Amino acid sequence: MLPNPNMKISTFSSEFLPKSCLVKGNEVKLATSRLILLASTMPTFSHSNISSNIINTTTNNKLATMWREIQGSRNWENLVNPLDTLLQEEIIRYGEFVVACYDAFDLDPNSKRYLNCKYGKNSMLSEVGLGKSGYQITKYIYATTNINVLSIGQNSSSSSGRWIGYVAISSDEETKRLGRRDVLIAFRGTVTNPEWIANLMSTLSPARLDPSNLRPEVKVEAGFLSLYTSNEGEKFGLTSCREQLLSEIRRVINMYKNEEMSITIGGHSMGSALALLLAYDIAELGLNKNATTTRCDQLYESSVLESNNVSITVFSFGGPRVGNSSFKERCEELGVKVLRIVNVNDPITKLPGVLLNENFRVFGGRYEVPWSCSCYTHVGVEILLDFFNMQNPSCVHDLGTYLNLLKGHHHKSLQEEDIDFFNIANEFFLSMLY
Repeated sequence: MLPNPNMKISTFSSEFLPKSCLVKGNEVKLATSRLILLASTMPTFSHSNISSNIINTTTNNKLATMWREIQGSRNWENLVNPLDTLLQEEIIRYGEFVVACYDAFDLDPNSKRYLNCKYGKNSMLSEVGLGKSGYQITKYIYATTNINVLSIGQNSSSSSGRWIGYVAISSDEETKRLGRRDVLIAFRGTVTNPEWIANLMSTLSPARLDPSNLRPEVKVEAGFLSLYTSNEGEKFGLTSCREQLLSEIRRVINMYKNEEMSITIGGHSMGSALALLLAYDIAELGLNKNATTTRCDQLYESSVLESNNVSITVFSFGGPRVGNSSFKERCEELGVKVLRIVNVNDPITKLPGVLLNENFRVFGGRYEVPWSCSCYTHVGVEILLDFFNMQNPSCVHDLGTYLNLLKGHHHKSLQEEDIDFFNIANEFFLSMLY
C-alpha cells in the first residue's frame, strides 16, 4: 500500500542503521529503491546514548526560539524533507519518554505490581535512565475496557485497570531551555490480551466527547474509544483513562495559566491512538484555550487568537489509524498537530482499514465513494522509515528500533514499489504468538 500522496513524507533506509545492527559483512538485500536489513538481532535502545549527545548550548538557544515550528505550528513545513536536525532530536527525546513506559511496566506475574508500574512517581524517570530529563511526573494513568469478551477467564475479584502511561511537567530549568512550560503525556503500546483485542476491533463509533455538540459524523475505532472512556464503576472505583487525564490537564493548565505552555503527547502503537484521542478531546472541549481571552480578542486575526491557545502536538510512533475522514478534518480544524513516525513495513500502521482507508475514498480521482464516511483515515504529517528483519519480523513494530534508525538517519527518497504487506503482517502476528 502506497502512502497517501497528500501527506508530506520523508523516508529513511535501514542502510544507515549503526553497523552493529548488521550481520557479518554488513549483508543487506536491495529491494527496488530501498534496503531491507537482514540482521539476526536488532540494536538495543539506551536512554543515556541520546540524552548525553543531543543537548548542547546552540540547540538549547535555537529550541527556545523555534519551539512552535518544532511542535508543528506550520505543519512542519521545510522541516521534514529533509529531516531538520532539531526536529530529529526532539522526536527522539519524546520517543525516550514513551520507551520509559515499557521499561517501567511490570510484566513479572509473581510481582505484586504485575501489569502496573514498577516504580513510584518520584523515582520512575530516574529508574529508567531519565533522571536528568528535566521533567517531574505528576500522575500515573490507568486504562480498562468494557468489551464483554475480555472478561472471559479473568478474575472478577481483581481490577482490570492497567498502567498505561503518565503525565509529567517540565521543571523551571527545562522550561527555560524549551522556551515554554511543557505538559507531557506518554502512553505505552499494546501489551495485554485485552488490549490486543481492542486493537483488532474495526468498528467505527461516534466519538461524542463534547456533550454540547456530539458531532455524530466524527467517528473513531470502537476498541480505542473503549480503552479511553471505560471505567470500572463502583466496584473498584477506577475512573476512566479519559477522566483521569482531563482532570490532571485541567489542574496543570490552571496552575501554569500565566505561563506560555505546550501540551505534548507521545505514544507507540495503541498508545498513539490514545494520544490522538486525548489531543482531539482536549481541543474539542476547549481546555487549551486561553482562559483570559475576552470578546475584544475577536477583533484580532484568527492567527493571533490561535497563538493565545496552548499548542497540542502528538508524536506518534508506529500508530494505527484512529478515525474516519470527519475525525481527521475536525482535528485539523481544531489545530491539533500530529507527526507520525512510520515504518513502511509495519502492519500496525496499516490497521484498521486495510481496504477501507483514505486511499480508496475517491474513485478515479474524482468521485467520492458512497461508503467514504466509513473509511479510516490517518491524521497528520508522516516521516517514513524502512526496516525489516527476516529472523525477527516483530522488529518492524519495535519502538527501540524506530528510535535507533532515527538516530543514524540519512535522507532517502521513496519510489513506487510493491509492498508485500500481507506476508509481512502474517509473519508479524505469528511472531507475537510464539
